[in-house]
Amino acid sequence: MNHRMSNIITILAAVGVIYAVFFIVPPAEGLGEKVRIVFFHIPAAWVSVMAFVLSALWALRYLNTHQMEYDRKSATAAGLGFFFCLLATISGALFAKITWGAYWNWDPRQTTIFILLLIYGASFALRTAIDDTEQRAKISSAYSLLAIVVMPFLVFVIPRYYFSLHPSPVINSAAKIAMDPVMLYTLIAALLVASALFRQLFIYYIERTRRRDLAQKDSPEGGGRL
Repeated sequence: MNHRMSNIITILAAVGVIYAVFFIVPPAEGLGEKVRIVFFHIPAAWVSVMAFVLSALWALRYLNTHQMEYDRKSATAAGLGFFFCLLATISGALFAKITWGAYWNWDPRQTTIFILLLIYGASFALRTAIDDTEQRAKISSAYSLLAIVVMPFLVFVIPRYYFSLHPSPVINSAAKIAMDPVMLYTLIAALLVASALFRQLFIYYIERTRRRDLAQKDSPEGGGRL
């Protein structure tokens, strides 16, 4: 399947999920219509975690092989992870506003996600501050591995140890899913669509970065180096 056809299928699937969220999913007990934000918030958070993990895996591959392709993949995944993490933060802030009356409450989950944004935001500043391509790739890869060690504590561990206004996770403390079947199937579909959207964006940015690097290599200033 080519990239164009994948884009069309992803868009059609996204339209179907949006229709289900607004016209099929029933209001949730205790949350009412506000539950619809969850179908955008959770997939965005899921993709951000997946992207950061992939970024670390490709960073490790770069350190083992020194192939620049892995640095491109690591940097692209981290950038998309940051974007989806920002979407999760914004959708969470909207939920907080209509539920608790304020966009930001310094709730444990809001605080830890803010720290996560700072960590990955700093990684982009680090990359832009280093001119040498190989040095930048090595330091960025090491930073990505350090960041992924911190990420699980910020996302999964620390918020569970403090009182939070945040609704309970989909998988509760008894390791069971307490959710209406229609909501659950719609949420699964939304997770799949968000993952597919990440894949399409990842392929697009990787190709764009590869063409840019090749153009720099072929330019007189590039001197044949990436």
